[in-house]
Amino acid sequence: MTTARAAPLLYLNVFVIATCGLVYELLAGTLASYLIGDSVTQFSLVIGLYLSAMGVGAWLSRFIDRDLARRFLDVEIAVALVGGLSAPALSLAFARLTTFAPTLYGVVFAIGVLVGLELPLLMRLLADQTSLKDLVSRVLSFDYIGALVASLLFPLLFVPRLGLVRTSLLMGMLNAAVALGGSLLLADLLGRRAARSVRIRAAVVLLFLTALLVQADRLSRWSEEELYADDIVFSQTTPYQRIVVTSGPAGFQLFLNGNLQFASADEYRYHEALVHPAMVAAAAPPRRVLILGGGDGLALREVLRHRQVAEVTLVDLDPAMTRMARQLPPLVELNRGSLSDPRVQVVNQDALVWLDGARGRWDAVVIDFPDPNTFALGKLYTTRFYRLVRGVLAPGGAVAVQATSPLFARRSFWCIAATLEAAGFHVHAYHTAVPSFGVWGFVLARAEPFDPPRTAPRGLGLRYLDDRALAGMFEFPADMARVEVAVNRLDDQTLVRTYESEWRRWER
Repeated sequence: MTTARAAPLLYLNVFVIATCGLVYELLAGTLASYLIGDSVTQFSLVIGLYLSAMGVGAWLSRFIDRDLARRFLDVEIAVALVGGLSAPALSLAFARLTTFAPTLYGVVFAIGVLVGLELPLLMRLLADQTSLKDLVSRVLSFDYIGALVASLLFPLLFVPRLGLVRTSLLMGMLNAAVALGGSLLLADLLGRRAARSVRIRAAVVLLFLTALLVQADRLSRWSEEELYADDIVFSQTTPYQRIVVTSGPAGFQLFLNGNLQFASADEYRYHEALVHPAMVAAAAPPRRVLILGGGDGLALREVLRHRQVAEVTLVDLDPAMTRMARQLPPLVELNRGSLSDPRVQVVNQDALVWLDGARGRWDAVVIDFPDPNTFALGKLYTTRFYRLVRGVLAPGGAVAVQATSPLFARRSFWCIAATLEAAGFHVHAYHTAVPSFGVWGFVLARAEPFDPPRTAPRGLGLRYLDDRALAGMFEFPADMARVEVAVNRLDDQTLVRTYESEWRRWER
């Protein structure tokens, strides 16, 4: 087939190249945010590095003067192999390498250079078939449309339905298929021997990636098993996070995006400390309780111990989390089937958006979000969010907030307390020891001045919290005492930056 007859299909190749290239970039950014943290910083670094690498690739293309068709298809095969293997390889590398970030950025740079090489070579192949202005407009149009399609499909289809590993392999297969088809479209320019060589290599890569795709579940589990000490008993990628449950001799653990959320062996310490101080600090025994976060149902379990509770609303963003809490046998046993209690209403919605439109008042509010390690989570620790909480709190009602570790992230902890105060609350900070996490902190708040509770609830079958433990929670030693910090606001999330810098000191 001549280049003139192949031109329409070659323009379609531009679309595929752009789609796959952007997907590889988004995969790298997502993996970086999952494994390294601070999604905004990681995505910014990945995007910037990828675009600059494309510029390097475009510049390098000027040194290719001969065999343009073969060079273009060689690059396409290389993109298929490097890009297709990027997600599984990076997942394995994180578990095995002490310096993961350079490896990640190296892969991103390599893919960017290869993609940057492709478009100039393809444009030069098409240069004799149309005017320069038509060529540039068509190529860039297909390029931008491909980027749009990738940006839409990645969060809506690829990640929630396929997962990161399958998506990576599938995009590699698509690149390999483009190379295979290109060997037919450009046969006249390649020559018989070169065309055959390209077809064989493209077919081998395509079959290799297809074989890996068939084994994608096993590959994902293998890479994740390198990350976790215990066996994985449940895993799921949702539009919001990666959920992994592991099980071992000491019980089972829940991880979100690689971060431990609880261990069944000692979670009762955390959840008793989170819930019961607010339940006894309220002016009257709470009958209507609001839980924000806590989709695992464990904070809900503690709330339902109080017999006077007539209604609980639980707002958690991820329906996969609340569904797992209803269906995964060990978790159902641990949370005592709390999400199936007839007093409970579950709402799967962003808590800030839901609060903005909420009607009604609650006697106690329990806030159990993951730590503020991204700006998406940081917004749930801002003055804006806490003012909305205050707006739905009944007179005399109490609020409890999990607030990270006052020992390992001291400034972050006191930032949360200061932000609650800036939103109009009176606060008492407290802490407890949870072996899986170390020293962990909470903030108790009311809209009016109050004294911290000193008497633990009776007759609830609590394993940890008693009068002595409750009183001791509100005493802070010198290394955890209050420090002056900035307030976390929606337009300036200082908490996220502070949290990232503090916890980075404790990472390997």
